[in-house]
Amino acid sequence: MSGKPAAKSIPILAALSRRVLITGVGPITAFGLGIEPLWNALVAGQSAIRPIARFDASGFGCRIAAELADELFDVKTIVPKSYRKATKVMARDIELAVGAAATAVADAGLVTRASEGSAAPTIDPARIGAHIGAGLIATDSDELTLALASARAADGSFDIATWGRTGMTNLTPLWLLKYLPNMLACHVTIIHDCQGPSNTITCAEASSALSLGESMRVIERGDADACLSGGAETKVHLMGLLRQQFSHRLVTGGDAASQLGAVRPFDPSSRGTALGEGGGILVLEAESTATARGASVYAELAGFGASQNLNPDTVGLVMEPDGETLSWAVESALEDAGLAATEIDAIVPFGSGIVDSDRCEAAAIRRVFGERAASIPVVAVVPFVGNCCAGSAAVAAAVAAKCLREQRLPARLNSASTPGLLAAAGPSQPAALRNILVMTTSLGGQNAAIVLRRHS
Repeated sequence: MSGKPAAKSIPILAALSRRVLITGVGPITAFGLGIEPLWNALVAGQSAIRPIARFDASGFGCRIAAELADELFDVKTIVPKSYRKATKVMARDIELAVGAAATAVADAGLVTRASEGSAAPTIDPARIGAHIGAGLIATDSDELTLALASARAADGSFDIATWGRTGMTNLTPLWLLKYLPNMLACHVTIIHDCQGPSNTITCAEASSALSLGESMRVIERGDADACLSGGAETKVHLMGLLRQQFSHRLVTGGDAASQLGAVRPFDPSSRGTALGEGGGILVLEAESTATARGASVYAELAGFGASQNLNPDTVGLVMEPDGETLSWAVESALEDAGLAATEIDAIVPFGSGIVDSDRCEAAAIRRVFGERAASIPVVAVVPFVGNCCAGSAAVAAAVAAKCLREQRLPARLNSASTPGLLAAAGPSQPAALRNILVMTTSLGGQNAAIVLRRHS
């Protein structure tokens, strides 16, 4: 036996009343690491969407994205020195999650195994969980192509037999471990020694919100005192861009310059979305634990709901136009938070500029909020940082938490007309914010909604 004390569970009746607080936020976007560069850009109305620079996108219909520049993020400077060799088996998605987790942990003032020095962990590692949303990671094109090129027949064509005999051996050792979706949570839990409940959710743009909801339930029922939760993804690569183009979700037509202002959430003139790389990890913590250590609190995660769209095309490429099932997720989150629809002061939707998705979200908002839908401020993040896919709802949640702390709404970009919604372009402004709804639908049709409440 190791002599380590067993983790203590919370009695179920006490756990049912546990409140869950957000004590750290770690967004990672094209603006860099952390909430401050993101928030400053949102308030100033500055977008990170640019012509794609990482590869030649001239053959694609969409030539813009929000890329995280190398000078703003290097995962080797984030992980402990003893863990740097492991970065060789990190795909870009994993790097983003690791960077976001480190930022969130630091923002929350936690000491974990990754912290420098000999201080004991702030929270018993057995009481910290991790639930992280991920995408279906595509292999690095250059890495795979170099191996494929070694499996050619005499006439230069690809030969499957040669690939099976020798070509595959030209892939880097442990190649597969770079591309498993669960490796985001795997690396984060190893680095920070999270020994509590852990899970990976791969439900496209709903992944992060679903992960936050799962972490909330784990803490509420007493199986953990804190969780690292959220998600990260990038599709800013050849395969990601191609798949999204085939799904008819991206801005197309014209050159890159003409596409930059075309991401217009809830505007009938929108031509689609643009991709971004990023996401975020949030530190969720039981109120009792946060209070005991004197943590600074952004907000309370007060409610969660989820549902599945009844998609007209059966595979989730086209969202249901009437927003009925998405409204179920929103109503469940409101009920879970003990709130009426009249008590929501702002909404942070997916708001991607994808016509079918925006139509579904707008319809759901009108279903839930009725005539009041036209007067509730909408915060649209995608025109700033692109569609971060599995990480998008984590970015939205971090922004919502910051809105509550600052009592301010960010600027809105691009949209000129948003019938029935308060989502047209406008400057940042102060606001009295008590409760904010974060909601999203997704490619595939999964829906999720969370309610953040101002903490006092």
